[in-house]
Amino acid sequence: MPVLRVAPVACVVLTVALAACGPTRAQLDADNPVRPNAAPPFGMEEFFKDVPHQPIPTRVRLGRWLFFDKRLSADNSLSCASCHQPEFAFSQTTAVSTGINGAKGTRKAPSLVNLAARTVLPDIPEDREQTFFWDGRVASLEHQVLVPIADRNEMGLDHQSMVDRLSEMAGYRPYFREAFGTDVITQENVAIALSDYVRTRMSGNAPYDRWSYAGEANAISEQAKRGSELFFFTARCATCHAGFNFSDGRFHNLGVGWDAATRKFRDEGRFAVSHVQRDLGAFKTPGLREVSKHPPYMHDGSLATLRDVVEFYSDATVPNLHRPDGRSIRLIGPERLSEADIDALVAFLKTLDGEGYQDQAPKYFPR
Repeated sequence: MPVLRVAPVACVVLTVALAACGPTRAQLDADNPVRPNAAPPFGMEEFFKDVPHQPIPTRVRLGRWLFFDKRLSADNSLSCASCHQPEFAFSQTTAVSTGINGAKGTRKAPSLVNLAARTVLPDIPEDREQTFFWDGRVASLEHQVLVPIADRNEMGLDHQSMVDRLSEMAGYRPYFREAFGTDVITQENVAIALSDYVRTRMSGNAPYDRWSYAGEANAISEQAKRGSELFFFTARCATCHAGFNFSDGRFHNLGVGWDAATRKFRDEGRFAVSHVQRDLGAFKTPGLREVSKHPPYMHDGSLATLRDVVEFYSDATVPNLHRPDGRSIRLIGPERLSEADIDALVAFLKTLDGEGYQDQAPKYFPR
């Protein structure tokens, strides 16, 4: 009886053809299922329960694929997660980001945790507006997530090309239909899906939360407790690093990037957006949740460690701002901190590392 033999070359062709078909619907759904929204981690319940944009699970699932999909860059080499890496609390451990073709940015990639809500401060309770980026140049998360995709120094894919590319991927259509009621892919729906995924990256249940909110006396060390006292009172860190995410959401000039020789800032910060003189050299206060996970620090990544940051504040005056009597404005407290106090503040900052934001890339993507 003759035996049918398949040539090795034919087997290779068949294997490649099957791979080209991409993962099955069952594989995609099992790998990245629709999940109910997770409850906010301990300590964050009050701050996230009434946020105006509650994520929709089908959109979160779609946004998770889009966030990790490198096909949203011009050369298929970068995704949103290339700079906002989950293992570093959705930031990264380089001073500035690297875009397509090795293009170097000028600013540190900020963490994306806890962007679903903003601290409302008692001095201006009606001030609930959120801004995004170090200079606050956009006022919605939906706008923010699209900017890096089109930026030629980041992902470099203009928005129309992004829509065209995704529209050519039949595998994405049923998931857009589930999320939005139509399989017509639009720039707006891409932005909504990405934003809903980002809104689910919450951080809480940190040692600080268990000590401060639950009264667990041993949740943090005595050294960190001393650091808390310094942070909120003596050193006045909480003047700007206020609220549940340790950010007032406002803009401040710390003198970072000031060139004494030219008497100019290397980066004008908020001024380039507002054109208001007081915003020259001012940048948005970053949140401090998970801050130990993503050195270096400051908007330009110029300070290597948390200790360097605290020492900078302890030593620094703002070089281009002065009091009416001509004295420079100090950044922290009335006097320089002691070495023990600096160590205590660093210990306190490390108690802000929690949980709720962790994730990893899906194994399969629609094709």
